Amino acid sequence: MDHGLHGKHVLVTGGSRGIGRATVHAFAKAGAKVVAVYHQPSEASQQLANELKELGDGHLLVQADVTDAASTAHLAEAVSAHFGGRLDVLVNNVGVDGRAAFGELAEEEWHRVMDHNVTSAYLVTNKVLDQLVEGASIVNIGSSLALRGRAFGVHYTASKAALIGLTRALCKELGPKGIRVNLVSPGVTETEPGGGLPPHVQQMIIGMTALGRMCQPEDVAGAVLYLAGETSKYVTGSTINVDGGV
Repeated sequence: MDHGLHGKHVLVTGGSRGIGRATVHAFAKAGAKVVAVYHQPSEASQQLANELKELGDGHLLVQADVTDAASTAHLAEAVSAHFGGRLDVLVNNVGVDGRAAFGELAEEEWHRVMDHNVTSAYLVTNKVLDQLVEGASIVNIGSSLALRGRAFGVHYTASKAALIGLTRALCKELGPKGIRVNLVSPGVTETEPGGGLPPHVQQMIIGMTALGRMCQPEDVAGAVLYLAGETSKYVTGSTINVDGGV
């Protein structure tokens, strides 16, 4: 499908693994120029660098800690230098999971999850805001658990629910500039074999879906491309669930 993304300038955080990696690939294959952000050098980041070279020119990998204001400011400078200060699409994909009984939830763990899942989206969007062109698209990656909740995941659920509010409010603030803000909420996604879950849990999740399979990173990337492209130019403030019909 032609989403009208050829030649567009795209920034994807958390780009070296899972949903982020699939999204970077999808944009590059659609003809966009991508800056992909990774946290630490790894086999995954090196592999992505090699893959982007094969997918064409104009892509860039940048190391940054998007939970840190100074590091995010340096990221914004690198993006501006690479794209000449014109950014068409921002995908806030960085996120972490967390599991703890609420009575044992340490303050450090609360902040770790909140910083990665919410604060990172605030920092990156804030730092590149003046680079977003009229008609630009911001796509945040949330979770279908945001409105359902999960035992032993209060901090994770709260962080993903916060992204709904961020998306709904920011779309109203940026709408007059023609900038759209939307949210993609995946179900449990198979970013590693079986989603890293025991076989019986995998089967339980699959059984809850209408489509009878787990979500793949490419499924999420497809929704991101739709929201970033021209066919969704009147869609803003929306949440698209990519959970197979749970």
